[in-house]
Amino acid sequence: MRHSDIVIEKSPGQRSESRTMGHRLSKIYTRTGDTGTTGLGSGERVSKDHVRVEAFGNVDELNSAIGMVLACADIRPDINACLVEVQHDLFDLGGELCMPELTLVGNGFIERLEKDLDSFNADLPPLKEFILPGGGQAAAACHLARTICRRAERRVWTLAGSDTVNEPVPRYLNRLSDLLFVIARVLARDAQGQEVLWRRGKV
Repeated sequence: MRHSDIVIEKSPGQRSESRTMGHRLSKIYTRTGDTGTTGLGSGERVSKDHVRVEAFGNVDELNSAIGMVLACADIRPDINACLVEVQHDLFDLGGELCMPELTLVGNGFIERLEKDLDSFNADLPPLKEFILPGGGQAAAACHLARTICRRAERRVWTLAGSDTVNEPVPRYLNRLSDLLFVIARVLARDAQGQEVLWRRGKV
């Protein structure tokens, strides 16, 4: 289900300011985007390259990239559980970006990421050199997810320059990129026992 398939609807009996997420899944193609526009959750139609669409589109791409990490063999149960929870978070976060009236992401999301980050980082050796993206299939996939996360954060900040964005949203993406870096380090060590370090001055 894409975020653009979610619409904001009033539930029967609810006050006008209360909102729930409706949905339309009965048909995959609608032809409504054939003219280069797409619908936000509010019902407003905007250009497909609108900054808000770019923001939640990058979050969707990030979620898919994390799915690629989870598809790798021999992912530790604690990492698997953490990243699956992140995927749920990202769907909420993308939905919020698609529906400006909705608030789903709060400070508790960020606090949980920081707790996981500290836990995974506790057993890692201090980092004294830059690390090359790699170190095994899962670690490489996690580094790719990390870079997509950074791009998603940049797009959200671009959106925030011209429209309202819930304050925890870019902070969540910032912490998530740090968490993905740490998890990539753990995965590299799980796979090979060492990380690939940058050789300074190599020509």
